[in-house]
Amino acid sequence: MNVNTALWNKKNMVNKLDRVVIIGVAGDSGCGKSTFLRRITDIFGKDFVTVICLDDYHSLDRKQRKETGITALDPRANNFDLMSEQIKALKSGQSIDKPIYNHETGCIDPPERIDPNHIVVIEGLHPLYDERVRSLVDFSVYLDISDEVKIAWKIKRDMAERGHRYEDILASINARRPDFTAYIDPQKAHADVVIQILPTQLIPDDKEHNILRVRLIQREGIEGFDPAYLFDEGSTIYWTPCGRKLTCSYPGIKMYYGPDAYYGNEVSMLEVDGNFENLEEMIYVEGHLSNISTKYYGELTHILREHQEYPGSKDGSGLFQVLVGLKMRATYERLTAVEPKVAATV
Repeated sequence: MNVNTALWNKKNMVNKLDRVVIIGVAGDSGCGKSTFLRRITDIFGKDFVTVICLDDYHSLDRKQRKETGITALDPRANNFDLMSEQIKALKSGQSIDKPIYNHETGCIDPPERIDPNHIVVIEGLHPLYDERVRSLVDFSVYLDISDEVKIAWKIKRDMAERGHRYEDILASINARRPDFTAYIDPQKAHADVVIQILPTQLIPDDKEHNILRVRLIQREGIEGFDPAYLFDEGSTIYWTPCGRKLTCSYPGIKMYYGPDAYYGNEVSMLEVDGNFENLEEMIYVEGHLSNISTKYYGELTHILREHQEYPGSKDGSGLFQVLVGLKMRATYERLTAVEPKVAATV
């Protein structure tokens, strides 16, 4: 935990828990939710945040799903009545007895007591699916990984680490696709922010997917949310930052910013294609971004440098995950009317 996070927590933890802020993080398995959640807790402090995995609201255990042929992605395998009731209770400052889905046994275990916290993150497959749950969320993010990258990553992981056959991996992906398309993917239309991971355009016909093109899609017109922008708000910008102030090895880096439409909504889009070679130099890129909700010049760079070992730290996914985390902090401060003054890192 850095000095700024510690000071922020000290200032905010003494405030009475008058308002529980609910954050929704949606996406398929293997899309980077775990890393994103680590970045959120790094920014707020682990004692300030309670994370609830919505798998705990499975209404069918593994055996029942196998018998019925209903996957965990299907809403019929999940108890949205209980989910909405308990998230509403937490937001009202009440404790709940949350069920537990045991991923090792595939069974539903006895419930555990969860107390309200300053921030409650609900993450998983369905945080934005049910309108009742969605209406309780104060800030929502959808992590969207393209099929090409998702398949490449899953094949690489499952073949190398788990000894699975290529054909079996592909069959498993294809079996999930109809339910993913029907129930998970449409949730990105409701998200305040979408982080989209795509194949690079810097290398023709790239098959390795070690270089990524990452987009930050920010919905316009949300109360209290000012989308980040590059150089000039509302303009269309193409920028190649490589040169004297930013070290770039092959295939380089390209950035883009501009207005767009997404699922019928007006959005601002930021894009990074390529890897940052030296995070010490990220301050150069940060200096050309505006509306990033930092407390001091260089804070975004400092947070990225603190955990360079996190996946995606040197491409747009790390940059945008931190940026969105800072936007979450700004949302919390607005909703709780807390505006802490944070000293510069010493």
